[in-house]
Amino acid sequence: MASLKAVQIHEITRISPSVNSPKSANSRFSFPLTFFDIFWFKFPPVDNVFFYQLTESASVPCHFYSEIVPKLKQSLSLALLHYLPLAGKLKWPSDSPKPIIFYTPPNDDVSLTVAESKAHNFHTLAGSEIYRANELHPLVPELMISEDTAEMISFQITLFPNQGFSIGFRVHHGVTDGKGVFMFLMSWAHLCKELLAGKAQIPSLPPNLTPFLDASLVKDPTRLDLLYLKRWLDGFAQIHGSRWRNLETLHNTVPISDDLVRTTFEFSPQDINKLKDKALSMSSDGINPPHLSTFILILAYTITSLVKARGGEGDRVVLIIFVVDCRSRLKPPLPVTYLGSCVMGSKRSAKAKDFIGENGFGFAVNLVSNMVDKFNVVEEAENQLLNAPSLVKPDERIQKISVSGSPWLGMYGSDFGLGELKKVEIASIDRTGAISIAGSRDGGGGVEIRLALNKAEIRNLIASLIFDGLCNATLNFSRYHSCKL
Repeated sequence: MASLKAVQIHEITRISPSVNSPKSANSRFSFPLTFFDIFWFKFPPVDNVFFYQLTESASVPCHFYSEIVPKLKQSLSLALLHYLPLAGKLKWPSDSPKPIIFYTPPNDDVSLTVAESKAHNFHTLAGSEIYRANELHPLVPELMISEDTAEMISFQITLFPNQGFSIGFRVHHGVTDGKGVFMFLMSWAHLCKELLAGKAQIPSLPPNLTPFLDASLVKDPTRLDLLYLKRWLDGFAQIHGSRWRNLETLHNTVPISDDLVRTTFEFSPQDINKLKDKALSMSSDGINPPHLSTFILILAYTITSLVKARGGEGDRVVLIIFVVDCRSRLKPPLPVTYLGSCVMGSKRSAKAKDFIGENGFGFAVNLVSNMVDKFNVVEEAENQLLNAPSLVKPDERIQKISVSGSPWLGMYGSDFGLGELKKVEIASIDRTGAISIAGSRDGGGGVEIRLALNKAEIRNLIASLIFDGLCNATLNFSRYHSCKL
């Protein structure tokens, strides 16, 4: 929620899909939830913030509000025309066995907040410095979710005078996944850039950004959708005493402590090659080494580093969770531009001592490699019925390491034609404890890891990275001691 102490709200408006287009936005549209959507639809929404550097003249408030904001609004309206489910609302008709996303013009639209930062901390937030996690959240808007209806996405544009601006958004888990939401941001950016260039009065989207909206291709012969739905609603009724058709999501009310800090570690292609060599040297099978993708290497190394940074008893359970994009794994496969949620979690656990020992990194590589290579959509989807998401406070004896993002999502592909995209932050990790993974901004094959940890854990983690001689740890170490937190 935006704090009045950190930002000044200039405007809260509603943006409708463009009606000044050959493609009509005046027709009612429905988007039924698949079992993927229903698996996620009660998880808390996901918060993201994009930071864009502006020239000094472009970031003067009078110019920004009179010239740039109108273009952002116009291109957002055009983008929503192609992504109507995002402009719709989740409802549960009395004659339907499950919730449905409806777009019903002229009543449906999205909320857009226009604000100005009073903190003047753009270069801190958009750079590689360590900063307090609670500085990020005033840049994220609210999203209306009630028992009867839920909005799908909301946006906030925040100006940092004479520096740049941010686009924060909160998205409902029941409408799309990370691939879909970043595809939408790239579409919005593409249309804005085309408008600024004056190439077309009503610019169109290229095929790779045009969403595929036919959810009927997601086959569900065993009706996992209804089984997931019943599990969610029975759990909510038991814990919260809520009525059966309640559309409210789980509440992410974990307070963000002043002791929680965020930082970014950048792994270069050279760092990744070092990890690959290290993994191969630890492999017990030189003929058929484990699958050594960039994701596997980076995640395995981050897991071992985080387990060491936390310290504590070796018998502690470490739970590893990440999601797998299932579009290409379904039969028949879905187009890569499918908008709805199409990810399923892969989950494994081990003891902390397995990651701490001399061969801890090799153990982690094999564990993560098996999670990727042996992933089966149907088996994992059915296994989820045996492992309901927790509706109670997490067990402190378990160290959960979950992943948000991916090196292949194209997070840095959103070029609005207004200035350089400096940084993308997944703000939700401050409450979920997940690690955020993204491809490097320069597109050179590196990887960025973003973490939200307490100060002691950050210090221990940086020391571990320096010992291993990987990533920009030395730079982070000096910044850790020089920053005033």
